[in-house]
Amino acid sequence: MERLEQKKIIFLILGVLTPLIFTTSKVSAGSFGAEIFCSMRDSGNDHRSSWEAAYTYIKKQKGGIFKVSPKQAASQITETVIREREKFSYCIEYLDKLHPDRKLQRELEKERKRKEKESRDKENIDETNEQFSEATLDRYSY
Repeated sequence: MERLEQKKIIFLILGVLTPLIFTTSKVSAGSFGAEIFCSMRDSGNDHRSSWEAAYTYIKKQKGGIFKVSPKQAASQITETVIREREKFSYCIEYLDKLHPDRKLQRELEKERKRKEKESRDKENIDETNEQFSEATLDRYSY
């Protein structure tokens, strides 16, 4: 019975301490990732290179089993810039590119897939027509 109580206490302590450990590393990684992104953008670098540098740093600092998604990293940078407005006041204008218009992206992707399907269908029809045009159809040959 005491052994069961000890296990419960150990799991309770682990359950409380684990989020605290991971949250502090996430905050510091996101904070420095925001510094990297904003400093590079302010220095005249383009969005892509600034984003890749910040995202690479955040992924490297996270560690663990699970990888940080680009969406999570962008959210961390945005949260840090908003939380520390005075420090990153020059960076607010760059945040819009971190969160692109998802609806527009989905529509563009659908349009691209539709065009690919149409071109494949057209190729299939052309191949079928070539096969029939090469064969001589004699209606009395049966």
